[in-house]
Amino acid sequence: MIATDVLVAASDAAYGQDVDGLAGFMVDLMERLGLVGAAIAVGMDNLFPPIPSEIVLPMAGFAASLGTFSLAGALLATTAGSVVGACILYWLGRLFGRDRALWVFEHTPLLNVSDLEKTEYWFAKHGAKAVFFGRMVPIFRSLISLPAGVEQMRFWLFLVLTTLGSAIWNSIFVLAGYSLGEQWHRIEPYADWFQRLVILAVVAAICWFVVSRVRQIRHDRHGPDAEA
Repeated sequence: MIATDVLVAASDAAYGQDVDGLAGFMVDLMERLGLVGAAIAVGMDNLFPPIPSEIVLPMAGFAASLGTFSLAGALLATTAGSVVGACILYWLGRLFGRDRALWVFEHTPLLNVSDLEKTEYWFAKHGAKAVFFGRMVPIFRSLISLPAGVEQMRFWLFLVLTTLGSAIWNSIFVLAGYSLGEQWHRIEPYADWFQRLVILAVVAAICWFVVSRVRQIRHDRHGPDAEA
């Protein structure tokens, strides 16, 4: 049974108030269900990126440092949760399929079928690396499972790469929480900074794509003078 009072006190002290919202819900899962709760919380983090893995994973390490469960158990449970969540998204991508993806590209403004073809070519060439390293990047660690399913990456390969990537990412945070003990919350600002950097890069890439595509459309319709 988890040392509930210690976990709650440490969580409240870390934030200077009662932990509520998504973070509070995740902590409550771990308090009530132990390793199963940790696995569910991390699995939900994969399905719903706003759920704060930077809280769940170090908290699992902190609980292990209290002797609530073993460190190995924390690593296995969190990795299992990540893999299950990723597999759900993979099969959703597979069910969605290329035909529906093609329809989306055909009917979405600024997108072309050639964009899908380029994406498919890129994924065929770099998909394995994208799945493995994508498991260690906020936001992408959830989203990368969808194109893997749409492109019908071999499931056994997806499973192996996802397990390895998730094990590395989760181990970093769980071991940090285990080492820091009641100071586990010191990890969050660094994880938050990394996530903000990724979001900024994504926004910049989207803006660049939109501007480039609009300029291309104007050029095709009106000639070079339209870009002036």
